[in-house]
Amino acid sequence: GKPTKSISEQLADGISFFSHKYPEMKYLAYFQSYTNTYDSIQKLIEMYEEALAYPDVVGIIIGTRPDCMPDELLDYFAELNKKTFVLIEYGVESTLNKTLERVNRQHTWEESVEAITRTAEREVPVGVHLILGLPGETDEDILSHAVEISKLPLTTVKLHQLQIIRGTAMAKEFRLLPESFHLFGLEEYVDLCVDFAERLNPDFYIERFASQSPKSLLIAPDWGLKNYELTEKV
Repeated sequence: GKPTKSISEQLADGISFFSHKYPEMKYLAYFQSYTNTYDSIQKLIEMYEEALAYPDVVGIIIGTRPDCMPDELLDYFAELNKKTFVLIEYGVESTLNKTLERVNRQHTWEESVEAITRTAEREVPVGVHLILGLPGETDEDILSHAVEISKLPLTTVKLHQLQIIRGTAMAKEFRLLPESFHLFGLEEYVDLCVDFAERLNPDFYIERFASQSPKSLLIAPDWGLKNYELTEKV
């Protein structure tokens, strides 16, 4: 369900966590899940404006699905982008429709391309999020994602390894059919990230190579290191 804290209260919590260590730091407000593009457009704009009015917030990032971005909202972001930093980040996850269907994403690669194109046409920076190692994908399939997304007008890319999270449909499938999954070992994944980066458009910024879910939620793989430690290995 929706959290009870207001946007300002959530920002206050997040900023207080970092402000003692980094007193000069400025912040980007990141909207995802319940707070991105599922609400009425006017309600969304009010939330974005509330975040941007908060002290030391200098821009916003919107994480959303590629099939949830109406033109009216993109037009708003195009105007907003003239005044402050805006980045739209689409959860593409894979460039292969067979994989998107397999994991029940309920959107296609073509819809991702269309959303990215519509966003970039308005000169709003665009990012994508990909999961490396989804069921049924070979290393060749994964590396082909780098080639395919390199054809698009992107600014940023976020990668993360497939993780099996407790209580999900995939966790149930993993328990019943573990042979359907290839979960990367740490060194194997580092090598894959290097190969991926070598095939990627050099103009793109790679913002992340991996993500670590809390141990209480994570079934596998448990590499036992922090994101920055993995990035240093890459």
